[in-house]
Parts: sequence; structure tokens; C-alpha cells
Amino acid sequence: MAKLRLGPLLRYVDGSSATVWVEASRPCSAEVRCADGAGGATRTFQIAGHHYALVPVDGLTPGTSTAYEVMLDGVRVWPLPESRFPPSEIRTPGAGAGDPGAGGDDRAVRVSFGSCRWAAPPADEKDPVGPDALDTLAARLAATPGAEWPDVLLLLGDQVYADETSEATRRWIAARRDLTEPPGSQVADYEEYTRLYYESWLDPEVRWLLSTVPSCMIFDDHDVIDDWNTSASWLASMRATPWWNERILSGLMSYWVHQHLGNLPPADLAADPLYAAVRATPDGTDALRAFAARADAEPASTRWSYRRDFGRVRLLMLDTRAARVLDEDRRAMLDPEEAAWVRAQALDTPGSYDHLLIGTSLPWLLPPLIHDAESWNAALCGGSRGGRWARFGEKLRRRADLEHWAAFPSSFRALTDLIAEAGSGPGAPASVLVLSGDVHHAYVAEPLGWPGGAGVGGARSGGAGLGRTAPDARVLQLTCSPVHNSIPRYIEFGFRFGWSRIGQALGRRIARHGRAGEPGLTWGRTGGPWFGNQLMTLTLRGRTASLRLDQAREVGGGGARLETVEEMAVTG
Repeated sequence: MAKLRLGPLLRYVDGSSATVWVEASRPCSAEVRCADGAGGATRTFQIAGHHYALVPVDGLTPGTSTAYEVMLDGVRVWPLPESRFPPSEIRTPGAGAGDPGAGGDDRAVRVSFGSCRWAAPPADEKDPVGPDALDTLAARLAATPGAEWPDVLLLLGDQVYADETSEATRRWIAARRDLTEPPGSQVADYEEYTRLYYESWLDPEVRWLLSTVPSCMIFDDHDVIDDWNTSASWLASMRATPWWNERILSGLMSYWVHQHLGNLPPADLAADPLYAAVRATPDGTDALRAFAARADAEPASTRWSYRRDFGRVRLLMLDTRAARVLDEDRRAMLDPEEAAWVRAQALDTPGSYDHLLIGTSLPWLLPPLIHDAESWNAALCGGSRGGRWARFGEKLRRRADLEHWAAFPSSFRALTDLIAEAGSGPGAPASVLVLSGDVHHAYVAEPLGWPGGAGVGGARSGGAGLGRTAPDARVLQLTCSPVHNSIPRYIEFGFRFGWSRIGQALGRRIARHGRAGEPGLTWGRTGGPWFGNQLMTLTLRGRTASLRLDQAREVGGGGARLETVEEMAVTG
């Protein structure tokens, strides 16, 4: 009899359809049955001895909630027997709300987001990094009838840590291979990646949460390895190791199975040749492995970025890892094809959305000192002060994680230009919001002066540039991480100092030393910094938007709860 090994995860939802992801213990038929009569079924496909299905659910009614069950070969496997959680439900937006060209209903769209979740330990062990924000969100939703549910949960990277495994996972790996051989206690192959997903998504609270709140995901570095694709030199050194090829192929394969497939709408899935290929054969491993090999060798051959529309809210999720151009003389965060796609999606049908959300695991706007240090380093590595400084710059880049948007100056300027263009004109949205994680703290940053134009309140920006006035839309950088991790005290101090006046002045001196150009844009901190395990939630209704920051806090008796620590209006 087939058993449910992992899932279900509720992934895509619109007014009439949804997708539900599961892993079964053997080949079987996977079916979703909804209480209102909607449902769907499909056969599992096989990858590396594992059996998965992304079940299409049709016949849903707009603006409703319906409980669902998962059946494997006709036997109910979800909800689990004696579950302490409410039934998993699929909540659909109201009629018209899924059509970006329609007025839709006036319901709010709630988007919760964060990144960097190191798997929580078992319930009987002390948590070394404090309570998990996803666990506490699940507890809040399960225990509070009428609570405001997120319409979607955005997980902005580091859903698993391939290079920082738990003690339990290290013991499991040690039972199958010698940890004294590279890559040691890091994951080595697809099977070990599956262990990370079991450890993370079988957490009871998280399992239930992901079964009933739709999710969108994108990778960051730790889903593969710390500082993934920092530079051409970094990549060459990794490819020279005997274990890297298996690691990168397994990382991309497991990401495609566990995260990427569920990001796609049913129409995109139906047109995906790889999805068709793995389902058309008894074992899709070779087809997926060949795809991963090409994606690694020719990054422009694959697009991991994607677009989702939630009524009049447009979300662009950007791949800022695999799509990089690493040649020093043309470094870019996004390859030309990827950048053109992002631009086309952002500018598609002006006036058709009220809010543009740009999901990028790496923040666009950093504390100014850190931005200037990264642009200084990029200039050094590019040869601005000669070969000796370039070699020093490369060593520093790899040791200090200097690889955010600021480390790709042309890409930083291009994203700035695109945000300004998308946020300007008669069809401009009310807001353009950049959602990020990675840096293990939370903050809100806002541009104060745009290249060559007027800043907020009429202030002039420094630097030559577009000759552009400030956008009509409100533009914010919203950064939130970690969901469940920690940060050393010295790094916390560095982030705080990076926002200070002294830190900003120091940053400009450092940038001048490297002969780095002016960023053109100036910005300041509107909120934060906040430190802890946390989630941000945007509530978007019409052209208004508000932001809430919740943190997981310990309470008496060894429990934990999610507490609101900040609320602010984004647009009026």
C-alpha cells in the first residue's frame, strides 16, 4: 500500500484551480478530493527512486474555502489520523480577483514572506536558535478562528541548508558514507537532499501550514552552497573539486522537484517539455539530470524566475543565483535574456496592477556602508587599482560574502531604472516593493533621491543618471530574515553601524578609494533594524497597502508564539 512520505503542499491557487504536491512511498495514483466536490488526480512520476505527484485540482468555486483529503490508490492518507490541526483547506480568491485585467473584488491580498529557515529540532530538544516563525505562524492560524490568513507565503531562499546540516542529519549521512571525505557533513547527492526536505517539511506545524497556505519559493545560496556563484574564480575552484558536479546537479534536480514545479501555474506546467518528459517514462531521473547539467553549464538555457498575479497585485520572483553572468568584464546579476524577461513582465500592460512586488532573495538596498563596501570591492576585482588589488579584492569578496546587488553595479543601476520606469506615468501602480531576505535581520529602506532627478520631498539626488524624477509609486525595500536561524553579535553590530551617519561617511570614502562610481540613488532606513526569527506580512487592498512585522517569541512553560512588533502604512 502506498504511503504519504512528504506533503501535501498546497502550491498554486486561483479562482477555480489549484495544485497540491505530494511524495508517495511507491508508484501510485495521487488524488485530491475536496468537500465541495472539486478535485483531481494524477499518476506519480519517479526521480532517483522517489515518487512524486503535483495534483491538479479543478472545479473550485471562487471566493470559497473547502477542506480537502489526499488519497493514494484510493486510500485516504491525509489528514493524518488523530491530527491535532484543523482540516487542510483550499481558499480561492473571489470572482475576477485572479484576472489582472479585471477589476476583481475588493478583498485584501495578504502576502507573508521571509527567508532562511534552518530546520527546527525535534520537539523534545532545546532549539539553539530560538522559536521558529513558521511554527508559530501555524500555531496562531490553527488556534485562532477568524484569523487573517495569508493568501500566499513567499519563501525567499535557503529553504534548506545543504552546507550546514543538523546533528541528526550528520549522523544519518555518516551511516552511508565516510565524513572524512569531501564534502564531509554537507549533502553530496540527491538522496541526501531528500533528507533535508524531510527534516524541514515533516515538522508537524510546518507540514500543516504548507498544506493549507499556498506558497511560492525561490532558491538562495544555501539551497546549494554558501555564496553560490559569487564569482568566476569561485566557480572555477568549485568545478575543480571531485564532489561539486554531483552536488550542483543534485541541488538543481531536488529544487526542480520540491520547489520549482509548484511555482508554476497549470497552463505553464502543461506546456513544460521537461515535466512532460519525466511523467512519460517510468523513471524520469535521466531526463531531469540532463536538464540540470545543461542548466549548470548554460544558465541562460533555463529560467527559474517566474511571475504570478494575485488580482491586481503582480509578483515577479527573480533568480539571483543561477542566472548570473560571472565574467569579470561583464558581470551581471541576471543574464541578458533573464533581464529582458524581467523587464517585459514588469512593464506588461501598464495600469493592469496596483502593486508590483519584486521578490529577490538578495536585497536591492543594503545599509549604505555595506553597499559601498561591495561596490568598492567590485571595482577592485574589475581592476580599477591594478592586479594586486584585484587579487586582494577577490579573496575578500569570497571571505566576506560581498555578492549582493551592490556587487553587480550595472545590474543595480538597471534594477533601479526598471523600478523607476515601472513606478512612473499615468498607469503607475501605487507601490513598487522589493521583497528580500538573506541578511538575517529585517528592515525597511526607502529611496530618498533618484538618479539625476527629484527625491522624496523634492530633494535632489547626487550623481549623474537618468535625468528622472522620483516615481509616482511609493518604492520600498522590505527585507525580512531569518525565519529560523541566528546572527553573530559582531555582524548585528556591523549592520547597525552600516546605517549610521559615520558608517555612511566611511562607506563613501571606501568607494572612492576603489574608484567605484556613485550609485546615483540615495536611500535611508524607514524602519528597523529588527533581529530575531520573523515574518513580514503585506496587506494590499485596492491601492492601499500596509506592513506588519511578527517575531517568534518564547513564552513561559517552554512554548512560543508569534507577536506583532511593528505595523506601518505603505500607501494611504
